Amino acid sequence: MSGVLVIAEARQGALRDISFELITAAREISAAGSITVALIGSDPGLAAQLNATGVSEVITIASPVDHFEPHVSAAAVGRLVDELSPAVVLAGHTIDSLGFGAAVAAVKDAGFASDVTSLAWDGALTVQRGLYGDKFLQTLTFPGKETVVILVRPGTFGATSPGNGSANVRPGADVDASAVRSRHTGYREPEVGDVDITKADFLLAIGRGAGAEDESDLEPYYELAERIGATLVSSRPLVDAGLVPSARQVGQSGKTVAPKVYLALGVSGAVQHLIGMRKADTIIAVNTDPSAPIFGAAHYGSHADLSDVADALKDAFS
Repeated sequence: MSGVLVIAEARQGALRDISFELITAAREISAAGSITVALIGSDPGLAAQLNATGVSEVITIASPVDHFEPHVSAAAVGRLVDELSPAVVLAGHTIDSLGFGAAVAAVKDAGFASDVTSLAWDGALTVQRGLYGDKFLQTLTFPGKETVVILVRPGTFGATSPGNGSANVRPGADVDASAVRSRHTGYREPEVGDVDITKADFLLAIGRGAGAEDESDLEPYYELAERIGATLVSSRPLVDAGLVPSARQVGQSGKTVAPKVYLALGVSGAVQHLIGMRKADTIIAVNTDPSAPIFGAAHYGSHADLSDVADALKDAFS
């Protein structure tokens, strides 16, 4: 058994970001072997985008229905496991993959882990995932399992650039209509917030240390974020207090982000928050408490008062 099989996701004619994040994750464990990407039941024309750097092969599989169907995906992935004998199968920890990932692992007697946030390969696969609301990190290995099915938390890995590769693109065997066991009735998308923080390169995070008691107390931080070219986000306490929209929350119960720069002002760094931002390229923390957990994740830190830092930034970017 060798190689990594990535299961891409598409919806309503477009590839989802998780598809490209999974390719990045696969490259993290490229020592496991070549990377194959499978696109099931979507427009084969999308395969060109999945032909990214590091991908050896893209396989398109036609579906008897024109929407996601978990039993069709389970049949297709099971057949690919038989054909390719991959060491690792990567899919997203998403509403789609949750419908077939564990089922494939059970049928194929494969290892399985969901909501994974870290992968490593040293002759065998090791992964990490959160436990008890991400208060603890669990490390898993899979002795005796020739294939392991992993569902990766969206937003954990940066998305690789589409295209730019030299992979072989080929059709796979179609899935028979007898595999279909559910009926699609339509899409109902979640309400969109005022901003998509997962796509921002520079995030200014504020926490309880901002001392806000009213939404108006946060106006200076919104202004600062705009002045320095950042997007304002927050930890959970400010969202729970109704001061910041939930669309701007970072953490286990919010969004997972991976910006180039994460500037945290007055964020203590509870593990639930850290799990949502620790993949940032550069983390800068400002907190008057020298023992704040945020400093354990930060690349740069200061024990200064966040108001002084905010004022200095305003002056520097005025």
